[in-house]
Amino acid sequence: MSNDRLRERGFTLIELMVVIVILGILAGFVVPRIMGRPEEARRMKARVQIESIETALKLYKLDNGSYPSTEQGLQALVEAPSVGTLPRAWRNGGYLEKGKVPNDPWGGDYLYLCPGVHGEFDLFSYGPDGEPGGEDKNADINSWELD
Repeated sequence: MSNDRLRERGFTLIELMVVIVILGILAGFVVPRIMGRPEEARRMKARVQIESIETALKLYKLDNGSYPSTEQGLQALVEAPSVGTLPRAWRNGGYLEKGKVPNDPWGGDYLYLCPGVHGEFDLFSYGPDGEPGGEDKNADINSWELD
């Protein structure tokens, strides 16, 4: 092989070093921003989970004509209810992926009321303090306040 072909076969050490330096610089900017905001990440995860549960509740209503009652709770999304008004066309396999109702990012349960005070249903988490209300980092995450 000629020297020209050997040069075309791969990256030079300089090229690899430049890429590694660029990745290091990017990591230096990105990692501190992510690592410095774990509580913000948990709050965002709670919002995403609430939106996912809301979607499952809407599918439940499409199939059965109404939302699960407060008594049936969110468990009605993963197993057919046996109390209250029984669903007429409960979907085999349930309405939530992974076959279980997720806990909020702080390990607590999502709370569900139907009929809700703020809409057809209310879905919320008490946040990191596990208590109703709260401000700033301890504020509740409520379905009726999501964008």
